[in-house]
Amino acid sequence: MGVRPPADDTDEPDVIEFGIAALDARLTETELSYPATADEVRETAGHIEVPFDAAGHTVTVEEALGETGTHHFENEHELLDALHPVFERKREATSNSIISQLRSLVPF
Repeated sequence: MGVRPPADDTDEPDVIEFGIAALDARLTETELSYPATADEVRETAGHIEVPFDAAGHTVTVEEALGETGTHHFENEHELLDALHPVFERKREATSNSIISQLRSLVPF
């Protein structure tokens, strides 16, 4: 998933990646091969912090894997499909927090 940042004249990227889009980009930098077990994913990519919302809140791959209950992935698509609901739950929980609601009221 991605969101366009506020418009300004800096050389910042056009899109802020988070969720499985951000994870997909980071997985290409690893030597993870498929099929893979959850332990192999943890060993290879568990330390990677993935932003799950546009505000930059992160979760590690290891923590997200622990919430899937899945232990085997035939390919990257299966891994991303298993992790997607975890990122969505975290994004929704963060966006519903009192602090997030207050931030949305203040124009920065």
